[in-house]
Amino acid sequence: MRILLLSCLLAVAGAASATSPADAFWDRFEPLCGKAFEGRLVQKPAGDNGFAGKRLVMHVRDCAQDRIRIPFAVGEDLSRTWVLTRRGDRIELKHDHRHADGTPEEVTRYGGTAANAGRADAQYFPADEETRQVIEYAFSNVWSMRFESDASFSYGVQRLGTDRVFRVDFDLSREVEAPPAPWGWKN
Repeated sequence: MRILLLSCLLAVAGAASATSPADAFWDRFEPLCGKAFEGRLVQKPAGDNGFAGKRLVMHVRDCAQDRIRIPFAVGEDLSRTWVLTRRGDRIELKHDHRHADGTPEEVTRYGGTAANAGRADAQYFPADEETRQVIEYAFSNVWSMRFESDASFSYGVQRLGTDRVFRVDFDLSREVEAPPAPWGWKN
């Protein structure tokens, strides 16, 4: 009887720990839902000053079972939203860019799906065919999202074969006031 009980307990414990890395990564957003965090520019491509000196805020604004939307405010620019979508055992990252009137920008919906389940603390998204069609020169981009710790989140992109790297680190230990709704959102 003891052996049967022990076997059952081990089976339940094994099932509980069988969470995939993608699931574990996804679950890390749950306590962040509805919260906003300020970031700092850590790396940028030479000569690219579009983010320099601007307040950078990510807002984990919309969390659903299969989609998380994270507006990324750059100063007063509310055009950017990162859209994470579950695709089976993988996660897809798309960038939704809007004009101030809410209409889609010409360059929008770029990104990619993780090539594998990743890690519980990191996911990498190589550019997909849709990205190559929208931004041909970005065909070798790889976006990353990483939880450096429970108190730090990093978003970045690297263009493989070049020295073009962009990265923003966000302080998850200090919640800030959420920015206004992104352009194109009703509320």
